[in-house]
Amino acid sequence: MGQPVTVREVPSAHAGVVRFETNRALTGTGHENYAAGEEIFGNRPSDAIARRLFERGGIDRVHVNSNVITVELARGHDAEGIEEIIGDLYTYYRPGVPVPTPADFETDDNDDEG
Repeated sequence: MGQPVTVREVPSAHAGVVRFETNRALTGTGHENYAAGEEIFGNRPSDAIARRLFERGGIDRVHVNSNVITVELARGHDAEGIEEIIGDLYTYYRPGVPVPTPADFETDDNDDEG
């Protein structure tokens, strides 16, 4: 379950730089820059994408602006698998992850009367 993100790889004029366009804005109108080795503190969609891409390895920098993600690859690495990482951003229920039931969201607040 979740919402797959449509992703399209767009060629770049610069060697080692790959751009991806999505059908969802990830930053609004702001620019977000990330570098390998720097800690990413936030939980916004652009933060999540950058973290996942750096976990993949082979990436030096990530820039996100609205629906465009620009990736600077580390020397000798390619873009294989990046499109799938971006496309899975909003896929929450993966094989082996239990789907929550209404009981999972119940609280003791309902037991207090008067």
